[in-house]
Amino acid sequence: MTRLPADEMASVILRLKRAQGQLGGVIAMIEEGRECRDIVTQVAAVSKALDRAGFAIIASGLRQCFTPEGELDEVDVNEMEKLFLSLA
Repeated sequence: MTRLPADEMASVILRLKRAQGQLGGVIAMIEEGRECRDIVTQVAAVSKALDRAGFAIIASGLRQCFTPEGELDEVDVNEMEKLFLSLA
């Protein structure tokens, strides 16, 4: 498996940190006894943020799998496909 470029992962890290903060907010909402509708809305936002981060990681990995000739390594494609489907 290839290593992911740090410059491409900077935005993913920010997205994950935001999701982490949102998740803390969800926990606080539950502890405070907030309305179910509000809690579910925030849970959906956290879930979407995590999905987008996962897709960005996989997209970066797919770009790294290309050889200079523009061909894909079949083993890496299968691994990336499994990772992608794990997010579905």
